[in-house]
Amino acid sequence: MAAGRSGRATLVLLAAVCTLPVIASYVAYYLWRPADRVNYGELIPLTPMPAQLAAAVPEIRGRWTLVYATRGACDAACEQALYYMRQVRTAQGEHMERVERLWLRAGDMPPRSGLLDGHEGLIVAEVDGALMARLPGLDHVLLLDPLGNLMMKFPADPDPKKMIRDLARLLKYSRSG
Repeated sequence: MAAGRSGRATLVLLAAVCTLPVIASYVAYYLWRPADRVNYGELIPLTPMPAQLAAAVPEIRGRWTLVYATRGACDAACEQALYYMRQVRTAQGEHMERVERLWLRAGDMPPRSGLLDGHEGLIVAEVDGALMARLPGLDHVLLLDPLGNLMMKFPADPDPKKMIRDLARLLKYSRSG
């Protein structure tokens, strides 16, 4: 009789040891959400770059690309975003050749005289305002992956150090681009 109880207790203990991790994983996944996240930029649903825009700038195909889209003249926020994009790319060191910078402009106003002098290698594309409206964020720095999908949006007034960290992490773990 005692051997039967001992066997039952062992079986219950064995079942508890096997099912407890499964129950704990469900609780952790569905009920407990960490408040902190690793990335600084906001991950957005993958949005393919409009075909007309991608065709207008073939240099970005297969490369990680920092994209800034604006309508009208380039104001102080625009100039700061272009500067940050340049600094973020330069900070990638040996991987900076994997990153392009693209400024999409809509409007008739030309850039301020001398603005582009300090942005060697910046690709500037004049685009239709209707095409630009299809982008997920005007006046934000966006990140385009090597497959041609917009996948991340940085805040309107970004912290360049955190942008550098996000892009460095992507370049480290990505074999494409």
